[in-house]
Amino acid sequence: MGHKIAVYGASGTTGRFVLAELEKRGFEPLPFGRAQATADDPEALDRALEGAAAVINTAGPFAVTAAPLISAAERAGIPYVDVAAEIEANADTVARGASVPVVPAMAFFGGLADLLVTAAMGDWTDADSAHIAYGLSGWQPTAGTLAAGAVSRDRRNGRRVRFRDGELQYHDDTPPTLEWDFPSGPRPVIGEFSMADVVTVPSHLAIPEVTSYMSATAAQGLHDAQDRQEPETFEVDVRVRRGTEERRLTVAGRDIYAVSAPLAVEAVERLLTGRFNTTGVASAGAMFDAEDFLKSLANVIPTTHRS
Repeated sequence: MGHKIAVYGASGTTGRFVLAELEKRGFEPLPFGRAQATADDPEALDRALEGAAAVINTAGPFAVTAAPLISAAERAGIPYVDVAAEIEANADTVARGASVPVVPAMAFFGGLADLLVTAAMGDWTDADSAHIAYGLSGWQPTAGTLAAGAVSRDRRNGRRVRFRDGELQYHDDTPPTLEWDFPSGPRPVIGEFSMADVVTVPSHLAIPEVTSYMSATAAQGLHDAQDRQEPETFEVDVRVRRGTEERRLTVAGRDIYAVSAPLAVEAVERLLTGRFNTTGVASAGAMFDAEDFLKSLANVIPTTHRS
């Protein structure tokens, strides 16, 4: 294609995966970071985006970087995509709006589940609840992941968050430990382990209750930054319920950080080729044809179960 794509935070774990994915697809990456342009320097951001057809923001905490980068994208008149997993930062982006196409949370956490829930809904215009279970074999969080998580925890004063009765609710309840029946077999999960899905899904789907679950083994790995060794395997199992009916869609794969790259780059490619639904801020399932998007990435995140 030859388009130049700016990548903010290009030296980070996800940023490096994004650069490789862009080159693989024939784009010309324009990597930059805080050394070239800090989020509080609009002129430097404008210079960094000169000649770019789109920008992908991989530099958290997104509570700090998202709004300034979106503003710079608006000034440049180009689409913006980020990989934010911060619940509050994504809520801020949705509330902010934009004059250019903006897709927040276009990553393993947030965008992927939003696509899955949207595809599972099919012809339903509403549902009673959506349940998203992450069956990770483990989790080796990067320093950036932990830093972004700390910002979110500080913003909510250490409370937990859930989406219930059509709104984000902050609370101090102890999360339940449950057993989830994944296609590969049952495993213990932590209930109400809220991820960006509690923002992306209800931003465009009439579902008053969205609940995420995390495998207990993965939740235990979130205490300290670690050097990444063997990448984790994962299953993402989505169940949408309306009355007595349930629709289910599951995908599986390996390496949650690597998977974020094809999700973000596929989004950019679709934005630059006119295969999107709206201008302004929209989550993956609202911006794109969810079923077609998932099919295009079947070599990376194949569907393992559907009902």
